[in-house]
Amino acid sequence: MKNITFIGSGYVGLVSGAGISDFGHKVICADISEEKIQLLKNGKVPIYEPGLTELIKKNVDAGRLFFTSDLKKAIKKSDIIFIAVGTPQGEDRAADISSVKSVAKIIGENLNKYKVICTKSTVPVGTGELVKKIINKHNDKQTPFGYVSNPEFLREGSAIKDFLWPDRIVIGSDNKKSFDIMKEVYNPLYINDKPILNTSIVTAEMIKYAANAFLALKISYINEVANLCEALGANVQDVSKAMGQDGRISSKFLHPGPGYGGSCFPKDTKAFAALSRKNGQKMQTIEAAIEANKHQKIRMVKKIRSLVDGDFSKKIISVLGLSFKPNTDDIRDSASIDMINAINDGGGLVRAYDPIANDSMKKLFRNVEYFESWEEACKDADAVVIMTEWNEFRSMSIQKLKQLMNKPVLLDTRNIISIQKLKENEFYYDNVGRVSDDAN
Repeated sequence: MKNITFIGSGYVGLVSGAGISDFGHKVICADISEEKIQLLKNGKVPIYEPGLTELIKKNVDAGRLFFTSDLKKAIKKSDIIFIAVGTPQGEDRAADISSVKSVAKIIGENLNKYKVICTKSTVPVGTGELVKKIINKHNDKQTPFGYVSNPEFLREGSAIKDFLWPDRIVIGSDNKKSFDIMKEVYNPLYINDKPILNTSIVTAEMIKYAANAFLALKISYINEVANLCEALGANVQDVSKAMGQDGRISSKFLHPGPGYGGSCFPKDTKAFAALSRKNGQKMQTIEAAIEANKHQKIRMVKKIRSLVDGDFSKKIISVLGLSFKPNTDDIRDSASIDMINAINDGGGLVRAYDPIANDSMKKLFRNVEYFESWEEACKDADAVVIMTEWNEFRSMSIQKLKQLMNKPVLLDTRNIISIQKLKENEFYYDNVGRVSDDAN
């Protein structure tokens, strides 16, 4: 078993650190945020992810998982160091890797024996060489080390499952020793016949961006198909179902909606596009996906504005769902942000509810009324907009919803409400690409 440190105890660091400790390794999750570390030591997880609190507690109790803000000490005690810090979008739309560079400097200054340095953060292609140069620059004793790129493929809301039962593990390395050490880290998965792909460092970095950009492209594509379905009177659910049954396409990420959001797709597509432009290879499909996603969010605003006679002024609009997807409290680039901004700018009053993300959205909008149930949020509303496909919204009583509202007006951006039920209850409604419930 190995001694492992994750520098960065955010989403990727916590999920990956807890997962690897569950394999039997001793793991330290380190972070410069004293507040975050203290919360973790007190048994409180600063992010919402189903199953994460239980996985952390299990491995803390087993003496395999620890938390610290002392990065130097954690580095010296470890055989393997994962870099798992954030790489937000910079002003030039490229990834900001300043935190990665800072960590590389600290690692170089504290190398005390051979270690494998592994980048888990999503970084631009070519970052591996830069990290090695920084470490070498500050490695005064010239202590040898190995370097690998090990991108993550975690979906928020199902990250524990994705980590413990992955489709594949990508390890980019430039020498066999580093690869063999990393293969040992993931040995429990390897025994279960999960494919471990050994590539070059630059190829591993490329795989991460190429995969995320493709999924974003797929979402933008089906959204545009849905928009065309509306114009032609076709049903996008039937279209996407038939497409998904084609093994070359698959059904995943073929669900139309208000546009993608979250911590990965918006940032990674823009960074990938910036990288391609920088290298003289403009990726027109990705550029188009980014623009299509912007348009889709604007389109949702136009839909609800049309449903309320073109004017938000003094109207009460209930927004159900604030996170960019269900089973997470992450609101980054959520389509709900664009919706709330538009309603506020138009003089409307927003009443909002999300099972998990109310507190996250409060940090952005303090002039919004937040409620603890969809019933409370929808009381006396002039219109309701469903922005996130939480299960409790799928099972809402349409009759009760109508009774609560001032006017029976609903925009279902996730296509989770039966059109037949809306018709039976005389709702004035709209959705994304459906004209009926043909796909049931």
